[in-house]
Amino acid sequence: MLKLKYIIIATAFVVLFSCNKAAGNNTSSDEPSGTTDAAGRPLSFENDDQLLDYIQKVHLNYMWDGAEPTSGLACERIHLDNNYPQNDQDVVTTGGSGFGIAGLLVGIERGFIPRNEGVKRLTKIVDYLAKADRFHGVWPHWLHGPTGKVKPFGEKDNGGDLVESCFLMQGLLCVRQYFKDGNVAEKALASKIDALWRDMEFDWYTHGGQDVIYWHWSPNYAWEMNFPLEGYNECLIVYILAAASPTHPVPASAYHKGWARSGGITTTAAPYNHPLELKHNGAEATGGPLFWAHYSWIGLDPRNLSDQYANYWNVVRNHALSNYDYCVANPKHYKGYGKDCWGLTASYSTVGYSAHCPSNDLGVITPTAALSSMPYTPQESMDALKGFWKKGPKIWGKYGFYDAFSESSNWVVPHYLAIDQCTIAPMIENYRSGLLWNLFMSCPEIQDGLSKLGFKTN
Repeated sequence: MLKLKYIIIATAFVVLFSCNKAAGNNTSSDEPSGTTDAAGRPLSFENDDQLLDYIQKVHLNYMWDGAEPTSGLACERIHLDNNYPQNDQDVVTTGGSGFGIAGLLVGIERGFIPRNEGVKRLTKIVDYLAKADRFHGVWPHWLHGPTGKVKPFGEKDNGGDLVESCFLMQGLLCVRQYFKDGNVAEKALASKIDALWRDMEFDWYTHGGQDVIYWHWSPNYAWEMNFPLEGYNECLIVYILAAASPTHPVPASAYHKGWARSGGITTTAAPYNHPLELKHNGAEATGGPLFWAHYSWIGLDPRNLSDQYANYWNVVRNHALSNYDYCVANPKHYKGYGKDCWGLTASYSTVGYSAHCPSNDLGVITPTAALSSMPYTPQESMDALKGFWKKGPKIWGKYGFYDAFSESSNWVVPHYLAIDQCTIAPMIENYRSGLLWNLFMSCPEIQDGLSKLGFKTN
């Protein structure tokens, strides 16, 4: 359901990884050694854990070394060839920053980033967000990094974007939980996040108390965007946070009548014999782009999570497995597709930004699709990681695997998008340790909100 459309064709470009330098070169003995390839990557690893360390470190560097200087937030996009279609190098994205913030926690937890340096960066981010434009406590999709003023995503999309703000707050609540019992600076950081959380007026975004939540509100165009959030897509986290809000909650009826469409959200569709359980908006029979299994699930733990409509572990796992099986079957006979090269999700493509999925397959593989699905498909995702790795510098640059590539079209560009790059480290960490899932689910408000909506967590 994302709204981006842009593309620039360019040639591949290689830059060395720099997270350790930016973070004080805090490397440990598990850092791979030996000779490197043309991209500066180690030629071998002792084991899969060492490979995953390296992959996480490089990809979270998008939010560390690659952050917009004034805000510390994630740039909407980073193009290593400096070819920006809208001259928007200084635009930051709120949703992608939420994923990036979760990635910074991964870096701190694994020692890639010194804890005190991480706290300084996160405090800078939170102080910036407190002063940036908000609309009933909700940030816009884009901010102009140097000023904190709204950068319109479109003519009428110049106000609050509740979905992107919820992706942001999901990451921030993980930070609050991580530091709430820490030293003075850490407790102050947690307190500042709590204040931002309490400022979010979820009830305002019901457009006068309707039994559904709306995506946008503009001070100039009010509700003219007119986008009610109905499931299933990437937006489930909005209803969880709205129910959990300690200051501006939304009643459970909005979830059941709006998101769940009074029960109409369920489906019997089972592509490649993997029951989806919930209708995928616009792709009911085949499954939508895989970011639907990532964005709301950076913090929200699908393990043992269910309600009257679905078992959510089945929802996300079967979505990923059906996407994998589709790519292996490769009904359109695209070059490169297979067990070690799969994953369809929204990204750059040969024809512009596109929400790739089985019903919209353009021959473009997006690495984040498989890598961010690692908690659900560990073997299949690891096979894809190793397959992407073997492709070498052609699809690799400073912040890891490029956003997307097509072997059928012999196409790849040295471009990154925050919404794709920044989910990789957190979701791999959820596979490895459950870090973000454990933090987010430890929020007492989240547990209350889930209970209010009728979810069970065991």
